[in-house]
Amino acid sequence: MKTIEYSFTGPTSDIQHDMLVSMLAEIGFDSFMDDDMGLKAYCSEENRDDAAVEELLQMDAFSGVHLMDVSAMPDKDWNEVWEASYQPVVINERCRVRAPFHEADPNFEFDLVIEPKMSFGTANHETTAQIIALMLETDFKGKDVLDMGSGTAVLAILAKKLGSAYTVAIDNDEWAYNNAFTNVALNGIDDIKIVLGDAGAIGDEQFDVVLANINRNILLRDMKCYVEAMRPKARIFFSGFYTEDLDYIKAEAERLGLHYVRHSAKNNWVAAEFVK
Repeated sequence: MKTIEYSFTGPTSDIQHDMLVSMLAEIGFDSFMDDDMGLKAYCSEENRDDAAVEELLQMDAFSGVHLMDVSAMPDKDWNEVWEASYQPVVINERCRVRAPFHEADPNFEFDLVIEPKMSFGTANHETTAQIIALMLETDFKGKDVLDMGSGTAVLAILAKKLGSAYTVAIDNDEWAYNNAFTNVALNGIDDIKIVLGDAGAIGDEQFDVVLANINRNILLRDMKCYVEAMRPKARIFFSGFYTEDLDYIKAEAERLGLHYVRHSAKNNWVAAEFVK
């Protein structure tokens, strides 16, 4: 099956960029790459919907964004483009997140191998990188950990590398679910429980640390489930939302009995820590 490449001018701001990527993903796009001209977005030939793209670009939120070109490219070519452009991400000089085709580097305390396929979580995005930075400053030894909306399972993998005990990774996307098994194996780990499902899949289990890198609406909707799964004094790390959303996250967290600890922000994206 061929991959279809859409080339867009702009976006003109980080917020517009992230909104465009998010909404393109909702209509069938699964991969994105920034270049000097703007944004390239990719979907399968089966998921191509030019009318939906045109309708999206007519929204006021995307003024200044224009579709320059649409072209078909073989899947093999896209893999080569992705491999050529993908660079390892280094967080706090301690953790490196790389693809399988990059050489290992023993200079890093944690050298994680991630094959993203169509799953979210390579640490290229500010949300993943910021949660990793907070995790590196947290004691995970012997802790039971839940990675909610786990994507590639990179956070669950790091938790195990940091010494976590029982660790669960849950995602409701089948691509992410299957991809998590690949990445866990690539990192030499065999004891992460990988679950296909949403917050309802948590059940009655209890955790010492919860990681939830999703988006504002899902965090607000499912936060009660996360809190119910937290032991007393457990910590939870939220990300996937903008700076202007932090007050909403704080308000709901405090209503449910959580106490704000700290947060970081980069390019308007936030990662925040709370304790029960």
